[in-house]
Amino acid sequence: MDNDGREQIIYIYNAGEFFGYSAILSNDTYGDTTLAIENSVIAFISKENFLRILDHSDFFSKLLLKSLSHEFSVMANLMTVLSQRTVRERVALSLLILHRKYQSNITEDKTYITLSRTDLANMVGTANETLARILHDFREDHLIVMEGRKILLIDLERLTRIANI
Repeated sequence: MDNDGREQIIYIYNAGEFFGYSAILSNDTYGDTTLAIENSVIAFISKENFLRILDHSDFFSKLLLKSLSHEFSVMANLMTVLSQRTVRERVALSLLILHRKYQSNITEDKTYITLSRTDLANMVGTANETLARILHDFREDHLIVMEGRKILLIDLERLTRIANI
């Protein structure tokens, strides 16, 4: 939650990724909420087992370091994006990021983004109404196709230019 009581999505995990371990490593409580946006199977590893595996597995230790590094980079970039980009740029960038995230889990030709409008607005850091207007503009400009809750990106090149990346 931000200071205004709105949810803020800071990271979207893919299959096989770890979450919640930073609290174990810092000997703190996990202060965030994690929510599955699609049917998922979640495995719980106790603190004791997690630390034991970490002590005895170089492979797991390296995997965890890689994960921590990636999450840190994503969050540092998110802070920059939220403070220095227009809402239109943030929406385009978020759609491109989600497209890439969803694409890594799908073997089909088309990659649909199935995040709810509220969740997407929370990820972008804007109001639902503002997001709806921008998505409408993107649809009118033939950048995206919307099928109910699903969004299909059809002009990645122009979205990349809008995102200013």
